[in-house]
Amino acid sequence: MKNILITGGAGFIGSHTAVELTVAGYGVVIADNLSNSDTTSLEGIEKITGRKILFYKADCCDKKQMQKIFGENKIDGAIHFAAFKAVGESVQKPLMYYYNNLTSFTTLLEVMAESGGGNVVFSSSATVYGQADVLPVTEETPRKTAASPYGNTKQVCEDILQDAVRAHSDLQGIILRYFNPIGAHPSALIGESPRGIPNNLVPFITQTAAGIRRELQIFGNDYNTPDGTALRDYIDIMDLAAAHVSALKRMTDHQSAGTCEVFNVGTGNPLSVMELVVKFQEVNKVNLKYSITGRREGDVEAIWADTSLANKVLGWKARRSIEETLANAWAWEKKLRRII
Repeated sequence: MKNILITGGAGFIGSHTAVELTVAGYGVVIADNLSNSDTTSLEGIEKITGRKILFYKADCCDKKQMQKIFGENKIDGAIHFAAFKAVGESVQKPLMYYYNNLTSFTTLLEVMAESGGGNVVFSSSATVYGQADVLPVTEETPRKTAASPYGNTKQVCEDILQDAVRAHSDLQGIILRYFNPIGAHPSALIGESPRGIPNNLVPFITQTAAGIRRELQIFGNDYNTPDGTALRDYIDIMDLAAAHVSALKRMTDHQSAGTCEVFNVGTGNPLSVMELVVKFQEVNKVNLKYSITGRREGDVEAIWADTSLANKVLGWKARRSIEETLANAWAWEKKLRRII
């Protein structure tokens, strides 16, 4: 059994990926400092999979803590999720984002190189494209100057991984550029539950529907889009998690140390913010109170993916409908808030 370290594995994407990896037969080791999550997600993973998850409360910026994990386990590969991820917050606190997001990743790569290498999947983002001139974006679309420090950390970390695999012949990498992950596991045992006020749209929607938030704020309705609200590519969290399994299999089946490939992970279907809000209300038969506010600094007008490369090379494709995804998101929120 190959053991995969998941940094930030107690978080939204990490926990769902841990489930998919476990089901696929991998051993999972999770490292997370719990700065934006808690151990309830680990309990959910174990209930879904029926297997105990090895967990370290660790800060990936701390090299000694990371060396301890590698010293106590045979780690064959790593998926790096550990990063701050709020666009707006990164504009306000750029130094915090640069320190955490860059240091955590360079530390992981240093320790992996010292421990004999392995396969690395880096959690990147569509933010690296900025506001692209041509849509949908392919992996060949030029990266533009990032619209936020968060986006810039993703660009820099992509470059770091490319350089690291060239310098260390025992490292191999895949960069997955995510679009907008939403939803929850169909069991409603794990889902998205950020601390404080959500920065992502769907948890803000579900918390508003649950009465936790007074109203949903929609950032801008004056974009050059069909209804004036921003266009995004929303992908089900379980489809996204499955892409990581495909990425690891790709590196195992096509051993080519010193290489690093890039893949878009989305649906290829743009949906506006307002369309998503309306769809959530229709699917779940709830009414949302919302207001239109000004544009949020760092946001782009429209972005969606061409996923043909991932479909062909990884053998992966997004399969779940937006209706299923939004129903799962609401089922998770209701269970979390004990709403009947």
